[in-house]
Amino acid sequence: MLLNLLFPKICNGCKNPLLKNEELLCASCRHHLPIVSHHLNGDDTMKNSFYGRIPVQNATALLQFQKKGLTQELLHNLKYRGNQQISFFFGKWLGAELANNPDYQSVEMVIPVPLHKHRLKKRGYNQVTGFGKEIANALKTEFREDVLVKISQTESQVFKEQFSRFSSSNNKQIFFVQKPEDIKNKHILLVDDIITTGATLESCALELLKTEGVSVSFATIAIV
Repeated sequence: MLLNLLFPKICNGCKNPLLKNEELLCASCRHHLPIVSHHLNGDDTMKNSFYGRIPVQNATALLQFQKKGLTQELLHNLKYRGNQQISFFFGKWLGAELANNPDYQSVEMVIPVPLHKHRLKKRGYNQVTGFGKEIANALKTEFREDVLVKISQTESQVFKEQFSRFSSSNNKQIFFVQKPEDIKNKHILLVDDIITTGATLESCALELLKTEGVSVSFATIAIV
């Protein structure tokens, strides 16, 4: 009690002190979150954005990203200010909703978009780990971080023929499935914090889909 008086928990949105029954966000900020929840209203906008690129079973985002808005503040707190609880918070939220959605009942594994090992070491955590873990818990399925890995194109040329190449505006990224036998014939839910063009999710999915019998769905905290 004294600790809370001296160092009160504050809202990740407005920075005001949280009340006793509030978690991470105050009631006002939670009420003003720009929720999209494609899975609740049958909106296939996110799924259809991959039409002609890759086959996607289902795709959903929880929030709409608004520049200089509440969603951006939350994602910045998560990615750059060390507040990993945001990842778990939204994972619990979305997981509870997906657990009651027939479209996601067949998911057999949840995999996060991986960080490069150097980025992971610098940040200390993958910002979507908590998000993915909570969704997997809600779906009563497996969460794996050791299946899909990311390396840079400047790393060992030994991998030249093994890895597919994905170009982004800033650098070359390569994703690779290092345990294909563990995902064979599985429906995989690939999770990330935000989707913009969908290029990262597409690149990851292309690698996963190289394994026999794999199907993929996507879930993100936010969508631009």
